[in-house]
Amino acid sequence: MTGTTPASFTADDYKARMERAARQAADAGLAGLLVAPGPDLVWLTGYTPTAVTERLTLLVLAPGRDPVLVVPTLEAPDAAHATGAPALTLRDWTDGKDPYAVTAALLDAGGRYGISDNAWAMHLLGLQRTLPGTSYASLTEALPMLRAVKDAAELRLLAEAGAAADAAFEEIRCVAFAGRREVDVAADLATLLRRFGHSQVDFTIVASGPNAANPHHEIGDRVIERGDMVVLDFGGLKGGYGSDTSRTVHVGEPTEEERRVHDLVREAQEAGFRAVRPGAACQDVDRAARAVIADAGYGEYFIHRTGHGIGVTTHEPPYMIEGEEQPLVPGMCFSVEPGVYLPGRFGVRIEDIVTVTEDGGRRLNDTTREMVIVD
Repeated sequence: MTGTTPASFTADDYKARMERAARQAADAGLAGLLVAPGPDLVWLTGYTPTAVTERLTLLVLAPGRDPVLVVPTLEAPDAAHATGAPALTLRDWTDGKDPYAVTAALLDAGGRYGISDNAWAMHLLGLQRTLPGTSYASLTEALPMLRAVKDAAELRLLAEAGAAADAAFEEIRCVAFAGRREVDVAADLATLLRRFGHSQVDFTIVASGPNAANPHHEIGDRVIERGDMVVLDFGGLKGGYGSDTSRTVHVGEPTEEERRVHDLVREAQEAGFRAVRPGAACQDVDRAARAVIADAGYGEYFIHRTGHGIGVTTHEPPYMIEGEEQPLVPGMCFSVEPGVYLPGRFGVRIEDIVTVTEDGGRRLNDTTREMVIVD
């Protein structure tokens, strides 16, 4: 088959996911879900088209009905070999025929459907034109927790991805930093992630000196100097599941202020982690980490949310941010990554992936959170 389906998952696993998604759609007052190629389709069926083109591919899930995958005829053989294919019906369409008419036959003429955020506008408009009585909501808006709670196999894969990212950090801390460009260290990180089993590298941020004050700094040709604080934020996919970790290192001996800020962020990260427990709200994690930084007088320099979910993508719901009252549930996985960013000077971020357990939380990253001195 095409795409990547972890060996841990079976046709029965995908069947259970599709059934659960259909039930959640009904509970949300939806007639069903329409899932385009992307992470949701991979998670629900194990299928990734060889190439995403203008030809319509769409999984239709509705309560009380068998799942149907509408797929171009020329891609039907690949779809039939997906691990989840035995749990669904394939409905193929040939070039020259109207794929929206094929899909419309599976929908309620006046139904409201959740649809993948990454569905093409031309496909949504085609469905609306064919069935003008239907309405749609983005899947993230309608069912934000669809993929949030991981099962044991998913947790194992996330732990393996985290361990691989940790191994990459243990290697990168031993390379030379001073006198090299950010882009060169970032290339080393990408190589290490692949060496330790990542099939996809999503980001390798290497932000040195004043660049470290930009949380999403784009790596460039700046030469790293002795005395620089360097934020390393990197991750990708291993076995179909994500890694994402941040550590802040220092080239040579840090100043007293740099140590103080690093210790502050470490304390905030620990406070955020300790706030993780079943029943707590997502915003409680943000509040716990943010309070430590605000109480020390650096609140205005913590300029992003404390965390984001992770799974088959490196960023997904739930989000650890003020106003998010979603309760934490065992099996949820997300980052805890407070930071302090002093414009024009330096920044610090420390990030672990954390999973909610029955009585608290468990980190999936285990490298030291103390200040690391590099050459």
